[in-house]
Amino acid sequence: MSSRSIPISQVLLLLEAAKRGGFSTELLLQECGIDVSALTDPDARVDKKAFIHLMLTVMRHTEDEFMGFGSGRVSKPGTFSMMAHAVINCATLEKAIRRGAKFYELFDYAIASRLLPVGDDACIQFVSRGEVMFRPHIMEAVVFLTLRFLSWLIGQQIVPKRINLDFDCFDDGEFSNQFPCQVHYAQSRCEIVLDSRYMSMPLVQNQLSLSKFLKASLEELMDGDIENASLNAQIRSIISKEFGNNFPDFSIVCEKLAMTPQTLRRRLKDENTSYQEIKDTIRKDASIFYLSKPELTIDEIALLMGFSEASSFHRAFKKWTGKTPSAYRQELLG
Repeated sequence: MSSRSIPISQVLLLLEAAKRGGFSTELLLQECGIDVSALTDPDARVDKKAFIHLMLTVMRHTEDEFMGFGSGRVSKPGTFSMMAHAVINCATLEKAIRRGAKFYELFDYAIASRLLPVGDDACIQFVSRGEVMFRPHIMEAVVFLTLRFLSWLIGQQIVPKRINLDFDCFDDGEFSNQFPCQVHYAQSRCEIVLDSRYMSMPLVQNQLSLSKFLKASLEELMDGDIENASLNAQIRSIISKEFGNNFPDFSIVCEKLAMTPQTLRRRLKDENTSYQEIKDTIRKDASIFYLSKPELTIDEIALLMGFSEASSFHRAFKKWTGKTPSAYRQELLG
C-alpha cells in the first residue's frame, strides 16, 4: 500500500468476495467512482483513496469487516474497534499483542495469531484453521495491517528483521516492496520476526487518540502517518529515546518540537492532556512494568521511578491506579 495506486488484480479480488454475497459489481464500482472498463485491463491501477472507499463500501454492504474473505466466518462491524479498546490501556506492546490475540480467539476465526519468543527475537505467527479461500491474499493483508496497527500503538514504524510467508510470491514483489525488511516466500510458516526490544516498548496512544483513529481507521492503517499520531506520542517518544526514567524540562520538550510553551500547552489541551499528565502516565506504565518483576522490591521500584521515599511512591501510585503497589502487584502476578 506504499504507492498511491492499487493494481486492478486487488480490485477484482475484492469484487469476487462481494459477488459471493450477492452484490452487484457495477453498482459497487459506480458508488466508488471506479471505471468499469478498468476491469478488463490487466495493467490498470486504481487510486488508493478509491480503493479504500471500495473496501469500506463492501464492508458496509456485507456487514463484515472481513469483506467476505472469512471462509464463512463473519466479523461484525465494530469487532476491530472493540479489540483496539481492549488493548489500548496495555502497558507494553507485548501485552497488547497477547491481549489482541486472545480477543480474536473468542470468535474462532479462520486465521489466528500467537506471539512466541525465539532467542533474541519475538515472532508473531499466523496460523489458519482448515481450508481458507484466498489464503495468500488474506495472509498478506493480515501481516500488513498487523504491522501498521502495532506501529501506530507505539508511535513509530516497526522495522521487522524479516517476514516469512508459507506460499509463493504472486504479485511480482509488489507486496514485499512495502516493507523495510526482507520478505521470504515459500517458508515453513507465516510470521513477522521482530527484535525483542519492541516488546517492552510502552504504548503512546490513549483513549482520546484511539477515538480519533477509529473514525478513519482503515485510511490510517493503510496510509496514515504513524510517527505523528499525536503530540502525546511524540513527547513520549522523546522521553523514552533520550531521557529514560528522567524527565526533561518543559522548555526542552518545546525546543525538540519547535513550539513555544504557549503553543504546546494549547495543543496538549486540545488533546485533553498536559505535560504533567504525560509524565504521570509514563511513570504509571513504567511502575506497572517493574511491578511485574518479582525480583524487584517496591522500595527499589520507588527509587527507579525517581521517588526518594517509598511512601511518596505509594501515594502517587494509588492516585494513578486506585490501588497500592503491593495490591496491584498481587493482582498482576496472580
